[in-house]
Amino acid sequence: MTRLERDAQRICARFGLRYRVLEPERANVKSRYGVCFSDGTIRIRLRHVTTGKPLKYSSLVSTLCHELAHLKHFNHGLRFRAYYAQILEWCRQEGIYQPGLPATGTAAPSSAAAPSSAAAPIKAAAPKKAAAKSNRKKKAKPSPSAQLELFG
Repeated sequence: MTRLERDAQRICARFGLRYRVLEPERANVKSRYGVCFSDGTIRIRLRHVTTGKPLKYSSLVSTLCHELAHLKHFNHGLRFRAYYAQILEWCRQEGIYQPGLPATGTAAPSSAAAPSSAAAPIKAAAPKKAAAKSNRKKKAKPSPSAQLELFG
């Protein structure tokens, strides 16, 4: 959590964001990887739901970026997705987010290469609307780079 907090502060400084507190998600919550509350509280899952093993650092960073993007766009709309992609790309350039690297079990400083692997999927804390969505036609989502061109 110390490393994640340090990286969260770097991200916030770069993007002009502020959160109230960053804390681990409670162990009994099984439905999400992270959540951002309207009061600025951010909770991040640290362990895999079924195995209990620690998640890869890249998964934690991906979730952190997702939740930090909610501080500006409290939804999952196009502007949110573009902003999340922008934050994640900056983190990749800064070496904070490095998916695909093998985990080494050491906590490197945030300016060094972070041990990581592929990012885990991020589940929204919003209520599910599966019945309403099943009747809609699916729209093709623009790529993150196309989204950045729209809003970057």
